Amino acid sequence: MIDEAARAGPEHLDPVYVVGFDRKSSFDVASEIDLLRSHGLRAGSCLVDVGAGTGEFAVAAARFCERVVAVDVSPAMLGAIRRRVADAGAANVEVVEAGFLTYHHRGRPADFVFSKNALHHLPDFWKVVALARIAGVLKPGGVLRLRDLVYSFEPRNYKLAFESWLRSAPDNPAQGWTRLELETHIKEEHSTFAWLLEPMLNRTGFQIRDVELSDTQVFAAYTCTRL
Repeated sequence: MIDEAARAGPEHLDPVYVVGFDRKSSFDVASEIDLLRSHGLRAGSCLVDVGAGTGEFAVAAARFCERVVAVDVSPAMLGAIRRRVADAGAANVEVVEAGFLTYHHRGRPADFVFSKNALHHLPDFWKVVALARIAGVLKPGGVLRLRDLVYSFEPRNYKLAFESWLRSAPDNPAQGWTRLELETHIKEEHSTFAWLLEPMLNRTGFQIRDVELSDTQVFAAYTCTRL
């Protein structure tokens, strides 16, 4: 078994970096919750957030759920989640130190699994193992919402696609991920092509209901149901 914490990137283990993480990510939590509510998220739901980061989504979703499990491999991120949970008084949020490959779900199967920008830390073989394990967490008909860095450009166009993405990066790291940080992602992390990820989802027990591909061709969001 690979060490997920070691592959999470040293910045995600750094408490100083974690402080500015939400500002860099500029994530529209409300629209994601609205989407899940349109798929049945309600007061009795159980949601598992894998790669929960600072807990921004998990705590926001807790208002609409019976139970939320915020899962992350980084002690620094887990500390941020616990502080956010305490500040919000979100008693229905559980915090678990684990990853895709080590999380063991307790209680009834989850109705929803959410994951944002975490699966790309795993090489493709381990992505498949991770997705199969997520399927095991969800009830039949349960919903997986997966957002990540996923390449949708044609392979022959990778240089043009990457250079366009890199040119769009801010110079100030407080405003987002810089060119150097994006270059590090390309060189050291494990984003895959959409035409590879989608069969992985299908083969591990999911039906893809909706796909959103970014104009930059480097981000994607999938809404899937477990068969």
